[in-house]
Amino acid sequence: METKQSAESVAGGLLGRPLMISQIAVVVNDLEATMAQYTKLLGWGPWNVYRHEPPRLHHTVIRGEEVPYTMVGAETHVGDMGFELLQPLEGPSIYREWIDEHGEGLHHVAVMLHDFEESTELKQRFDEVGAPVLMGGRIGETIEFYYLDTQPSLKIVLESGSGHAIDLVPDYTYP
Repeated sequence: METKQSAESVAGGLLGRPLMISQIAVVVNDLEATMAQYTKLLGWGPWNVYRHEPPRLHHTVIRGEEVPYTMVGAETHVGDMGFELLQPLEGPSIYREWIDEHGEGLHHVAVMLHDFEESTELKQRFDEVGAPVLMGGRIGETIEFYYLDTQPSLKIVLESGSGHAIDLVPDYTYP
């Protein structure tokens, strides 16, 4: 007689437990116009909007090299799920690369952790299985974010780190 196993016993993951999706993100060329469409067509919002630039955004890296870049992001919750729109501004970024190669659209899935040590462990374990950091940085003093090269294995770009910008005070709220 077969017995069903729990998700936890089947899918241990690199940290010994399933990692929960905390956010889905889309890259766009025009944040304001895209927010307006999501609000009008889906009723999503309000949006917390953040300009990520120095000094708030710091220690930015792309493929292991320190590279300055900036972006503007908008975050909202759809039920319990975070949803983010990102518009690249200055400098190179994997957001700009994605738009140039694929156009605007779904960019990454986030499995954010709220513990810096666990976030560092996850980054190291992914590197050990051939999924190094594509891009990362810090926002303020408490948030680290990074994107992993998981497209070959998972068919998506995975974001993780220690927190979400939604925990910060937004530059403004839309609408």
